[in-house]
Amino acid sequence: MASTSKRTFLQAMCLVVSLSTLVYGNYGDDIKVSFGGDYFNEITDEDQVEEVTPTPSPEPCRSPVFTKWDKLFTMLENSQMKENMLLQYVDDIIKVELQSLRGELLQFVAQYGGSCTSAVESLVRRAGIQTETRLQNVLDRVREVSADQYTQHDAALQQLLAASVNQAARMERLESSCLKSGAGGLVSQDKNFQARHLMQEVTETENGGRLEKTLSTISSELQTVREQLTLYTRSVFANSLPSGCDTGLIFPTRSSTAHVEVSPKTPSQNNAVTICLWVKPTQVLNKTILFSYSTTGNAYELQLVLTGQSVFFTVDGEAHLVEASGAIQEGQWVHICAVWSSHQGLASLWVNGKQAASSPGVAEGHELRSKGSILLGQEYGRSFRHLSIPDTFDAELAFTGKMTGVNMWDRVLDSKEISQQARLDGRGCGIRGNVVAWGVSDIEPKGGVKLIY
Repeated sequence: MASTSKRTFLQAMCLVVSLSTLVYGNYGDDIKVSFGGDYFNEITDEDQVEEVTPTPSPEPCRSPVFTKWDKLFTMLENSQMKENMLLQYVDDIIKVELQSLRGELLQFVAQYGGSCTSAVESLVRRAGIQTETRLQNVLDRVREVSADQYTQHDAALQQLLAASVNQAARMERLESSCLKSGAGGLVSQDKNFQARHLMQEVTETENGGRLEKTLSTISSELQTVREQLTLYTRSVFANSLPSGCDTGLIFPTRSSTAHVEVSPKTPSQNNAVTICLWVKPTQVLNKTILFSYSTTGNAYELQLVLTGQSVFFTVDGEAHLVEASGAIQEGQWVHICAVWSSHQGLASLWVNGKQAASSPGVAEGHELRSKGSILLGQEYGRSFRHLSIPDTFDAELAFTGKMTGVNMWDRVLDSKEISQQARLDGRGCGIRGNVVAWGVSDIEPKGGVKLIY
């Protein structure tokens, strides 16, 4: 058994040695593997003839005979074997390296896992503390803001209380100055009762802490007081004159003779004008004349005209005008000012102390003619030249109602000067123009127009 194994091993060794000798000695130069551009190996006709060349082999081994194809396949098998060995070797190396890396990772986790956990816990704890601190700061800030708002609301309540008391005092002064009957005392008592009622509610609210409800209540009460004050003011001034005026004009009917002539002073300059007046129209038609300044060369030099609820101010004819819509209401006092300057032709209308309309380019560069005539409630129109019938006009253009505080300047008044005249309960009539001054200039009512005191 042992001799047989030895003999087999010796034969295998002889076979390997013989193959190596044959490949290197006899066929080393004959086998050429060609790799051309097309990557094909070609076998020529000469290679197809198998030559059998007996070679003497040493005893006891006997070398087999190999063709060139056998040699080629043997080389391919050897290369595949080497490739398999390399792949197996690489696979073993990767497995070993992965196992080593896994072991190192497990060791790292075991060594540093506890410290990482404690670090995460510490970070979470610090974040929680910071969040609580910020929330506390926000709550403190909210409390401060609430306290400030409460203080502001308290101050607002005090101001409202003072305003209501002020309002009651003003109403008492108005009643004492404008009313002579006992109705004024009743209204005053009613307002005083409302003021005391407001004071009582404010006190109860401060004690109870119902700030928001009290503000709403006070606002509604003040609105009620304001509405009643408006009604009271209207009733007081229904039969009186506004803005402290002592005298006024009443145009009772619309006729062809009703008008008022005014004697103006000669203006010092002719490139600017301001006209202000108080009117309370009874009825307004398509065209109602309030103020008209006419000269020999131009009957429509300056005009203030009412049309419906609108006011028109024309300079040098109706082609140059400015309009304020919704300015007039029948049966109510309204203060109107018309301002014009030849520089850039800037014209504006002011209603109750506020600018209602403005327009540039109105009779730009025009100069007003002097030595003209002023009519209230009518216009000369084309009949201005017919001196034989100077007191005959168009009845459809006549004004009906009341008028007072008519003033005229040869300059542009600023907004403060205009607003001072427009206060219904003020002393605007004390401000007088330098061309026409109400209460000073000579006026002559005609055609049934009366001067009232």
